[in-house]
Amino acid sequence: MEPRGMMGGFYKVTEWIMRISGSNLLWMLCSLPFFFFLVIRLQVLQISELEGETATLYAMGILAPFTIFPATAALFTVVRKWVMGETDLGIIKLFFRGYKENYKQSMLGGIFYTALIVIMYFAYFFYMNEMQNLQVIGIIMLVLLVILLLSLFNFFSIMTHLYMSTKEIIKNAVLLSIIKPFRLLSTALCVVFLGLITFRFTWLIMFGFASLSALVAFFNFYNGYAKIQEKAEKMRAAEEEGQEGADPENKDAEAVIEHGEIKELTEGGEHKDRN
Repeated sequence: MEPRGMMGGFYKVTEWIMRISGSNLLWMLCSLPFFFFLVIRLQVLQISELEGETATLYAMGILAPFTIFPATAALFTVVRKWVMGETDLGIIKLFFRGYKENYKQSMLGGIFYTALIVIMYFAYFFYMNEMQNLQVIGIIMLVLLVILLLSLFNFFSIMTHLYMSTKEIIKNAVLLSIIKPFRLLSTALCVVFLGLITFRFTWLIMFGFASLSALVAFFNFYNGYAKIQEKAEKMRAAEEEGQEGADPENKDAEAVIEHGEIKELTEGGEHKDRN
């Protein structure tokens, strides 16, 4: 029997602390090779060794698609259940189920994202430092790099919530980031805030930063997706009734659906865990 009153509240708080810290530790455990080279890179930067800095950067780029991307997909699998109200599931079993089910797609997506991030990263520094008369291209590369990084929130959310091909996941993640920038920026601001707190209390890196960031990201995505789906259903109902004009408040959804930009989100992507 679950305790009530003050003891019940304390029990729930400790239970959530265990969930968040446990899933965070699992994420770090599965990402250990990546973090090993990240720590080495941070140490190298302190002593300004350029060769070591480049070597660790390449090592992190090679390892990321095979470690941190599948681990993050598994973490999003866990927080997805929390957001959808299923909080009494075994974290370890759910985490590794998500790790196994999403490994291939997260790895392929990780290779794509990592390659683009590396290209844009070096292109930015090249145009800003070596081609100073073309610094505007460097600024464009920086903007594209930021959009690409932010789209990772949508990438993991879509992958763990809908059945789609890797190509469709990446396309929808990027397009949804461009079409709904304010929702994504609110997620980014929350993650930055969590990062500032973690910078002050470094132990949160081990026990909560990744899980809380994933929880915020999927919660924001899930609410935004529900609204898009609701508007899409209204559009279809209007079309079936033979109405030519759509409600003005659905104009953004109409543009999205008619041009096929994120059509898969409402038509082609079947929810996971459905029988």
